[in-house]
Amino acid sequence: MSLIPSFFGGRRDNIADLWDPFRDFPFTGGALSFPGETASFVNTRIDWKETPDARVFKADLPGVRKEEVKVEVEEGRILQISGDRKVEKEEKNDKWHRVERSSGQFMRRFRLPENVKVDEVKAAMENGVLTVTVPKAEVKKTDVKAIDISG
Repeated sequence: MSLIPSFFGGRRDNIADLWDPFRDFPFTGGALSFPGETASFVNTRIDWKETPDARVFKADLPGVRKEEVKVEVEEGRILQISGDRKVEKEEKNDKWHRVERSSGQFMRRFRLPENVKVDEVKAAMENGVLTVTVPKAEVKKTDVKAIDISG
């Protein structure tokens, strides 16, 4: 329990609960949504790194099962990661105090470079982290031919 009284009556359990400037706004999504509403899960954070052998994408998807996620390669070189986080089932006797976790559909798209093997893309899900590995193709080195300059 906080020793700081709320300016809006009573005591609060958390200093961050003292004042929420968006409390009474009728938003339909995000961290400020109300029970039963779905929010766009657009904040899916994805890291993209390049190793000597592959390009690796990692997405934090806590609470999402692998059956709820799709990894696709479209139009030859567009990597698309999409899915749907279900809304938690609401019981009649539940009294919600705060809803901050996102739910709903998400989708991220990445244009892959030309030197990838799209037929060998692999995806794995472990502990709420999706890892997509896109192997690199060998870049064919062009032959350089020296030209003699006359004159």
